[in-house]
Amino acid sequence: MIHVTSISNPRLAQAFIDYMATQGIHLIMRPTSEPLLVELWLENASHLSLVEEELRHFSRDPLNERYQAASWQTGKFNNTFKYRNNLNWETLKSQSGPLTIAITVLCLLVFIWMQVAGVSEVMNWLAWPNSEQYFELWRWVTPAVLHFSLMHILFNIALWWYLGSQVERKIGAGKLFEITIVSAFFSGWAQSLFSGSHFGGLSGVVYALIGYVWLTGEISPNRGIHLPRGLIVISVVWLLVGYFDVFSLSIANAAHVSGLIIGLLMGLWDNLRRQKNQ
Repeated sequence: MIHVTSISNPRLAQAFIDYMATQGIHLIMRPTSEPLLVELWLENASHLSLVEEELRHFSRDPLNERYQAASWQTGKFNNTFKYRNNLNWETLKSQSGPLTIAITVLCLLVFIWMQVAGVSEVMNWLAWPNSEQYFELWRWVTPAVLHFSLMHILFNIALWWYLGSQVERKIGAGKLFEITIVSAFFSGWAQSLFSGSHFGGLSGVVYALIGYVWLTGEISPNRGIHLPRGLIVISVVWLLVGYFDVFSLSIANAAHVSGLIIGLLMGLWDNLRRQKNQ
């Protein structure tokens, strides 16, 4: 038996199993200690390369109708897993990790501080350094936790939680910390060239995670992280919105683009090095 991948949705996992069954390949689903997280195991090792190739297609578009049709065709229903209301704190916590939660809480606390003390006061402590503040080392990354509206922070935190939790659970908190620090610094530096120290937001880090998670899902789908095509499209559209100033919004375009590039480069380096070592 060979462990193929882990999927955080048993119904989608069953759809993939059913589709592979139509190709004459038998997979087994096993539960894990984490809620809704299941593992897929392959009985015949000679089919591994074909399963991995199909898994790449599946990770790009898991809701494709061919997978749902396969479930109808095989006529199977897996009742091993009991579905329940998972919109609660315990489930959210179990599906994320300490670093994901810590950064989320930090952003929320800083946002509350800004509402109480005022934006200028908080910027005096956390904004990108000017020529007299270069040795205040925290300033090289703290602009990432500054948010200037409720929509701004909610949008960034939602994507941070979704992407960061994948990286932390599947690859490790150390890798998520590395991506966060590196992308916060380089996206902040790029944005400072255009707007000085008057910017903030976690979106540079979020775009780095978008690049990293997408490329890892493409190159190494067995690592268990992926980015739906719909989210990729939305991310690209948002980049274009920023550059064409469609809604007259103040968008940190340089931070977004540089964060995306950093994430892609880190994803390429990590996955090629991993393949080489294997």
